[in-house]
Amino acid sequence: MHQLTDNALMLKVKSGEVDKLGLLYERHKKRLFGFFYNLGNDPMTSEDLVQNVFIRMLKYKGSYAGDGSFMAWMFRTARNINYDYHKANKNNRNQTDVAAIAYKLEDDTSQFDNMDKEDTIVQLHRAMHSLPMEKREILILSKYKAMKFSEIGAVLGCSEGAAKVKAHRALNDLRNAFEKMQIQ
Repeated sequence: MHQLTDNALMLKVKSGEVDKLGLLYERHKKRLFGFFYNLGNDPMTSEDLVQNVFIRMLKYKGSYAGDGSFMAWMFRTARNINYDYHKANKNNRNQTDVAAIAYKLEDDTSQFDNMDKEDTIVQLHRAMHSLPMEKREILILSKYKAMKFSEIGAVLGCSEGAAKVKAHRALNDLRNAFEKMQIQ
């Protein structure tokens, strides 16, 4: 059963074999967690949002056509989940950047290397959060998740060329924001 493609598994879920959703969950939980976490959610919230993606996929299994990229459909669902979460919790947001950075820095290099790395990561994290949500999403999908621009276009509802342009502009904006923070 592990040889089935994501599209084939989702079509089986759509036809009533809902236990196949567990295989999709195992294949994609880390990828989705990274997506949510890199958008600025804390680890616990990111885990919850991953669960919500699969709940929503199950709920709307009938809308899955199977003719496009499963990854694009899944990340479009994830993007909507993230938007809904932040819309509902915009007044309750209390991010702790230091805790999020500490979570990412779990290696055993020297203390000074960790301090330099932490400073750079904090600056990059701040630069990333200074960008609008759409630009953060496209950077995460293209750079962290290494999705193809055709899939990113499907997630964002635009053409492959438009996705490339948006990614290029977002990367330039991130570079400019990061450079400004290094000067300060």
